[in-house]
Amino acid sequence: MKNYLLFAFTVVLYISAQAQLYFPPNGTSEWETIAPENLNWCPDKIEDLYQFLDANDTKAFILLKDGKIVLEQYFDDFTAESNWYWASAGKTLTATMVGIAQQEGFLDITNPTSDYLGTGWTSCTPAQEEAITVWNQLTMTSGLDDGVADPYCTEPSCLQYLTAPGTRWAYHNGPYTLLDGVIENATGQTLNLYTQQKVKNITGMDGLYVPFEYNNVYWSTPRSMARFGLLMLSEGTWDGTPVLSDATYYNQMVNTSQDLNKSYGYLWWLNGKESFMLPSTQVVFPGSLIPNAPDDMFSGLGADGQFVNVIPSQNMVWIRMGEDPSGVPVPYLLNNDIWAYINDFECELSTTDVTSPSVTVYPNPVKDQLYLHNANTASIDYQLFTTLGQLLQTGKLTNNTPISTQHLSKGLYLLVVRSEKGMQIIPFVKM
Repeated sequence: MKNYLLFAFTVVLYISAQAQLYFPPNGTSEWETIAPENLNWCPDKIEDLYQFLDANDTKAFILLKDGKIVLEQYFDDFTAESNWYWASAGKTLTATMVGIAQQEGFLDITNPTSDYLGTGWTSCTPAQEEAITVWNQLTMTSGLDDGVADPYCTEPSCLQYLTAPGTRWAYHNGPYTLLDGVIENATGQTLNLYTQQKVKNITGMDGLYVPFEYNNVYWSTPRSMARFGLLMLSEGTWDGTPVLSDATYYNQMVNTSQDLNKSYGYLWWLNGKESFMLPSTQVVFPGSLIPNAPDDMFSGLGADGQFVNVIPSQNMVWIRMGEDPSGVPVPYLLNNDIWAYINDFECELSTTDVTSPSVTVYPNPVKDQLYLHNANTASIDYQLFTTLGQLLQTGKLTNNTPISTQHLSKGLYLLVVRSEKGMQIIPFVKM
């Protein structure tokens, strides 16, 4: 029985992951919510996460499921209206803007960077510089030396040749930052204006790129970071409106972009790969970047623990803003620790939890008509799914009212019934 309950709950999670996404409206604080109890998450375990976040200098934490807010917590004097920096998590927004500029025909990521910045943007020879493309900037494979005194520096004197582009992965901020200039020169607009027109106006995001030394650092409210994560979860479309409509670029952005660091896309970190590399080292580590997280997660990871995590298999996004006592440039271990708490959210399932509607179906296997017996006598809502989570039909069930199964192909199906007393998942076989 225990194995069946675990299977049933897994099916519920999978079906939920296929649900249609909700998108919060623009220009308002309205945002639909889901009660954690509806996901079988225990309040005391959520409180354990909040205590951990508070102890680790967190300012904001938001978790979305199906686009709706399940968890939203602020710490100390930070509020929903407070602004905070994305740090290197903002690289993901820059990658998105490059993709939008390419889909509009302003640039081509396979072209040399000098096509957009002009010659002499590095201290390389003309031939060496010509070999560096926008793609190399997106993938951290420029071949420029990240061991210079200031790897954030964007002056030509700081951008020195080390090896051929595409042959070495290194987390080098200088070449990355110059993508801002690529976008601006290609589009003829400032980065802030272009982002406003192409992303913020559609998604309702707020925020601004703010110059800091050599960097342009994005600042926004926590909900705006969550909106961006939701845009990425929906594969670049916001409530039916295309934002990043180039599906090829999107897929390349959130999948392994080169063979050197398999856990890196176009400025996105990727989970579940066979190996990963980290900033400031050339070591290739075996295994997944964030072992506690789902394999399909892709993330924006920034200094001091600025996180935007997108998990397609769970229709989930969560973001974290704050500081990090460890001081690690990309604090992936903090991300992993937070996942340990999220993975422990589930309350213990009992027989009563799953079978409280007390519904049985017959005959099973079935040929043409499926009947039910409901011990509670009242009508109940039902959904009929394939085992892959495809919703086939919905309706209400009452005793002695059959469900026609004539149109179904032979195989296993799942009937999910719900009432005010609970939920039940009933597998049946169509002959």
